[in-house]
Amino acid sequence: MDSNLEEHLQLKAFEGKFDVKDFIGSVSERLITQSKAEAGPFDPKPFIRTFEEAVDRLIKVRKDVQARTEQLERTVRTAEREYSKKMVDLNKGFEAVGNSFSGMETRMNEVGRTAIRIGEQLESVHLERQRAQAAYDLIDYYNQFSRDDTSKLDTLKKEGREGRRQVAVILRRLSTVAKEVDLPTAEKTRESIDKYCEKFEKDMLYLFDRCYRKGEPKMMHHCAQTLLDFNGGASCVQVYVNQHDFFINRIRETTTSNDTILWQALPDPERIPPKTESGLMELFAEIRKTVGQEAQIVQAVFPNPPYVMQVFLQRIFAQSIQQYVEQLLNKASTISDLAYLRMLQLVHLRTSHLVEDLKSYELPSVTPRSPVDAADFRRSMLNAPSAGTSASTASLSSMLESIMEELFVPYTEGQRYLEKESRSLGELYSSHLANFTRYHAKSQKGPSSMFDRMMNQLSAAASDTNTGGGLTSSSAQAAASAFMRFRGITTEKKPEPPTEEPLREEDGQLSIEVAEKMLKWHAEAIGRCVELTPNNDVPKHTFALLRVLAEAIGNAYIETALETTLAKLEASDPKAEPPLQLLSVLRLVDLICHLWQQYINIALFPLASSSVTVRREMVVFNNQTISRIEGTANMFMQRMTDAVVSWLSTQLTKQKKNDFKPRNDDLRTSNTEPCTACCEMLEKVCEAAKQNLSGKNLEVFLTEIGNAFHCLLLEHLRKFPVNATGGIVLVKDLKAYQDTIDTFAIPALHERFEFIRQLGNIFLLGPDILKSFITDSYLGRIDSALLRPYLAQRSDWGQFERGFNDEGEDTVPGLPESKGLKQRLGVGRLSMMMKDLEGLRIGEGMNMNIPSLPSGFTNSFSLSARAFGAGL
Repeated sequence: MDSNLEEHLQLKAFEGKFDVKDFIGSVSERLITQSKAEAGPFDPKPFIRTFEEAVDRLIKVRKDVQARTEQLERTVRTAEREYSKKMVDLNKGFEAVGNSFSGMETRMNEVGRTAIRIGEQLESVHLERQRAQAAYDLIDYYNQFSRDDTSKLDTLKKEGREGRRQVAVILRRLSTVAKEVDLPTAEKTRESIDKYCEKFEKDMLYLFDRCYRKGEPKMMHHCAQTLLDFNGGASCVQVYVNQHDFFINRIRETTTSNDTILWQALPDPERIPPKTESGLMELFAEIRKTVGQEAQIVQAVFPNPPYVMQVFLQRIFAQSIQQYVEQLLNKASTISDLAYLRMLQLVHLRTSHLVEDLKSYELPSVTPRSPVDAADFRRSMLNAPSAGTSASTASLSSMLESIMEELFVPYTEGQRYLEKESRSLGELYSSHLANFTRYHAKSQKGPSSMFDRMMNQLSAAASDTNTGGGLTSSSAQAAASAFMRFRGITTEKKPEPPTEEPLREEDGQLSIEVAEKMLKWHAEAIGRCVELTPNNDVPKHTFALLRVLAEAIGNAYIETALETTLAKLEASDPKAEPPLQLLSVLRLVDLICHLWQQYINIALFPLASSSVTVRREMVVFNNQTISRIEGTANMFMQRMTDAVVSWLSTQLTKQKKNDFKPRNDDLRTSNTEPCTACCEMLEKVCEAAKQNLSGKNLEVFLTEIGNAFHCLLLEHLRKFPVNATGGIVLVKDLKAYQDTIDTFAIPALHERFEFIRQLGNIFLLGPDILKSFITDSYLGRIDSALLRPYLAQRSDWGQFERGFNDEGEDTVPGLPESKGLKQRLGVGRLSMMMKDLEGLRIGEGMNMNIPSLPSGFTNSFSLSARAFGAGL
């Protein structure tokens, strides 16, 4: 066998990654080379012999491998049996050891329980022995006091710190026993014990004060602990607090700072409210520094640091902070209500920040150092004075919040704050609107003017303490009382000042800037209300301040301007052109109300969300206020409409009798004078309306004027005879009217005046085609009896009246009989004619949808913003 083939048939050739194709290729590689080298046909015999030898060799290798595998398997089975046997032996050994330990543990537990029982019995015996010894010693000390012998206690007191602590405990117990003993000499003994206790306390307090001045914290701690064991340690704490340098120094520094800029800014509503006061900031900075230092000292000196820290902070608030706050507020109250309220907010804000900082000094309670004194420590804490006990059980955070609430209760309790806020707003609005009020007061001299009505309402509201009831009666009364001086109105007649500023026209005009100032001042008041009042009172206080705002901006400002404008309109000369410039007040009213209502929706209503009842009342009240303003605006628009229509009617009466019946050679090229005057007025009305009205208000106003003028023209056309030449003049006038009305951009008016124009065409056409025109056009849908008054104005009507009447006597389908209709309409009354014209078409693709004429603007004018009670 070839050596190369022998190498490929070794066992190691199959140990790695084996590939059959590679193996066959390597075995037959040499044979393939020889076959290619030899000439002639392919000879398979060498390949067969080689593969046969390889197969034989592989069979032998497989047998060797199989024999070796069987031998190894036998060896492994033998090893596994031996391993299993060893593991069984080990498990048995471990179980034996575990059982030994379990038995040992059981025996140890039994011994431990026995030891515990013995220890408990020993402890009980020891405690009984201690109590017996303490009782014996207590009786012995009592007997010594009865003999006025205190030498033993004096000796014990001189033994140092531990002796003084024992004396403190003994004296506390003697005081308790002395109160219970009922013997003939008990009173004298009790007095002796009390005197000794008083002397001991004074000695310890003197020692504490001396160590405090020397700066010996360890000895101070001993004195504090001893006094705590003696009587709770309240006297020690008082000495520490009273002798503190902070309080001694602050007694000499009680004056407020002279910050000129601050005190000038406080009463000025135009300036931003100050956020700091130098003296207050210095005081609070010193408090922060002092408390930070004292927290460490208190924790090191006193065995009950939380109680001591609370007493110290209570003294700071009661003496330093409260005194300085009173000085600030008293000084501010002498300036103005606004200065007082701003200072109150400033102090409250800064104090709340101080309280939040002081909450970080929450000190942990200290346990007694000796377990033996645990019972004495607990009893001493329980026997401490009530003030100390209550303070020690309350957390520092809750105590600080309670102190801050008590600090501001005198200024915010009941209706005190709300009355101040309402009065302040009333004074601000009264001062700011002084010239405005004077201007309109002089413009309205009637006995039943709005000023008289408002004075009567406010007087009734201020005097009736029971009216309104519910949760807003007191606030409403406060707001009414605040407004008794608003705008210079009082129940008493005050003499006019001798000299007053001359009034200008601008003083009586509405202004967006003025409204923004009023809302800004109100928003500042609401901010103070949210900060200074409890959360439960915020909704009703917000409602009360909303009433103040509504009375000022709604009644005293907007309605006053509207009523004065209405009075000017009514007092204007009816023969002169209507004062269209007065419409500008509606634009300002709309803008101010929009700003006002946006403020209410965004700022005020959310504050009342916690009270559904108050929020609902606020929405109802606000909507009633807006409805009242809308009613006044509607009345003004109606009066303006009446004035415009009256002036147009007057101009139409100036139409000459022969304007539409000129001579044949007198053909004018221009419109008639009444037409020109009416068109000019309508153009002015359209321009003024578009400048000052918008949306539905503009549409309704122009529609009202257009409809009224349409009615005037229908009546006007029945009054003047028209000849062929005059028909041309008439059509020119009607075309001018239609073109002017088209500038209103209202489809309904366009349809009405298109009908007027077609009606004018009956004066242009000849008698021969007039019948066919009326029949084939839109006019054919109208009963001929309705057209008769207009046809009768034709100069040639007498020539073809008979023929026209013959056809007109036929009944029109779908209408009542002609005769009955004539009798019903008489000469064609305008109201019935307008009713019959509703909804008919004019020409191809033109719908005549004429709305019914409103009787007034009672429900037409609406403000651009109104509050709704969403979510109620």
